[in-house]
Amino acid sequence: MDSGGLPHPSGPGMQQDEELCYCGKGRNLGTVELQCQACSRWYHADCTSCYIGTCIPFMCNYIYQCKHCNENGLESFQKKQASFQQICYTTLANLTFLFRNDNRVMFSRDKEIIPFIEKQWENMTTMPRRVKLTWHNTVNKTLAKETDIFYGNETTVGDTQYGLLNSDLYKVTPAFEILTKGNTQIQALQKPGVPVDKGLRGQKRKANQDTVQVTSTKMKKGDVLNLARLAPHGYPTEHPFNKDGYRYILAEPDPHAPNRQAYDESVEWAGKPIPGYLYRTFLGSQVLLALHDRAPQLKISDDRLSVTGEKGYSMIRATHGVRSGSWYYEVQVDEMPENTATRIGWSQQQGNLQAPCGYDKFSYSWRSRKGSKSHQSYVKLYSEPYKEGDVLGFYISLPELDNPNHLVPVSHKDKPLVKFKNHLYYEEKDQVSEAEKALTINPGSKICFFLNGKFQGVAYEDLFEGTYYPAISLYKLAKVTVNFGPSFKCQPDKIQPFQPMSETAQLSMVENTLSDMLFHVENEGKLPDFQN
Repeated sequence: MDSGGLPHPSGPGMQQDEELCYCGKGRNLGTVELQCQACSRWYHADCTSCYIGTCIPFMCNYIYQCKHCNENGLESFQKKQASFQQICYTTLANLTFLFRNDNRVMFSRDKEIIPFIEKQWENMTTMPRRVKLTWHNTVNKTLAKETDIFYGNETTVGDTQYGLLNSDLYKVTPAFEILTKGNTQIQALQKPGVPVDKGLRGQKRKANQDTVQVTSTKMKKGDVLNLARLAPHGYPTEHPFNKDGYRYILAEPDPHAPNRQAYDESVEWAGKPIPGYLYRTFLGSQVLLALHDRAPQLKISDDRLSVTGEKGYSMIRATHGVRSGSWYYEVQVDEMPENTATRIGWSQQQGNLQAPCGYDKFSYSWRSRKGSKSHQSYVKLYSEPYKEGDVLGFYISLPELDNPNHLVPVSHKDKPLVKFKNHLYYEEKDQVSEAEKALTINPGSKICFFLNGKFQGVAYEDLFEGTYYPAISLYKLAKVTVNFGPSFKCQPDKIQPFQPMSETAQLSMVENTLSDMLFHVENEGKLPDFQN
């Protein structure tokens, strides 16, 4: 039986001659790490750019491909439904790590294992949370039955304690399904870079002390299809859409939130609502068309830079917006058949998605028909019309307001968290009527449009104050492709210096981090500490 000690990073659990992660550093046991199913290298979750949702260390129920192995050059991640065997294994691995300083390798089924599963259910599996407590019996049967993975001891007070048969935590991989008594040695001697598939269970193989020849197996058809369904850039494929009255902001765990560790280790808070301040807004590393902030009928390309309309006018916004400064982006009209049209420009978050850009007070647009412009549904002549094949430029200038509250976005940490398809989202009410009444003018602000690089004149001045997002609305089967920079096909003329919209991705990370820090400072001593 394994003694329970963890190997030193230079020992058998690590491969020092192999470069790990994108940062070039080795493993960081006890944090969330992902193993690529193609090359078997380990990557720190903080170093990856794809969205992985709420995960915990030592998970073994996921499929991950690094950007070096994926044909499209993008990372992909999918959490699969974990069996109770995997849930118990991940639970005991985490408990073993948490109590490593006490050299504990055995844990109470009723006081430690089941409460841990209760608390981390959504983080470990896509299986819906069980309403009835009969799953406690399933956990008990799994721990008692799988004697090639777990071992248990009955205590004098009638409680059963369980531990891992092999508590070398460096051996916990997504290939956990093959971790049976007969295959533990194969797992330990596995060559770096050669993933083991559960299809190898029961196969005979010859091995010596130096090497193991692993028979290649084909990926299951279902796995291939599941990988194809993964959204590029990491946003969940199934997600709630923003709609009248409500917005949904994807959330991820905030490792720097105060009392984070106390909450993770707290048993009393198991099953209770998760405080919003323990999470933070998920911020993508690129400016793209938003999957959630759009009318559902619009069709988006895999790279999230092209959009096709359907039926009546509807709108989509970009993932990032601006509150001050001068910014620019491009749109190429790919397809605009007869009886189709576009209205493209800038919109605040309260702009109606089931209407054209320029429909209300929150948006300003440039129309394909007659080259007119639209705001609050007032249409005025502006320029010559644009057509299929044209490249359109959209410029906005927003002077900095003399208002300290305008420096950073509002933190969402005080908003409630709601669950949708195994991911958590901040739910925020739009309160459109109140926002409309509170609109004030931002003096000196303006919007200009460009046709194939040529200045068409100032379209709007003295805009309403707010955060503006690139916005595209399409009528019927029109199709456009957006370019947020940093390089543009048609460099605009007669314009003051500006920044490409692509730079807002990095800027938003800084601003949101500052916003979250201010929230924690202002609420110091008011947040639960999870100690009682």
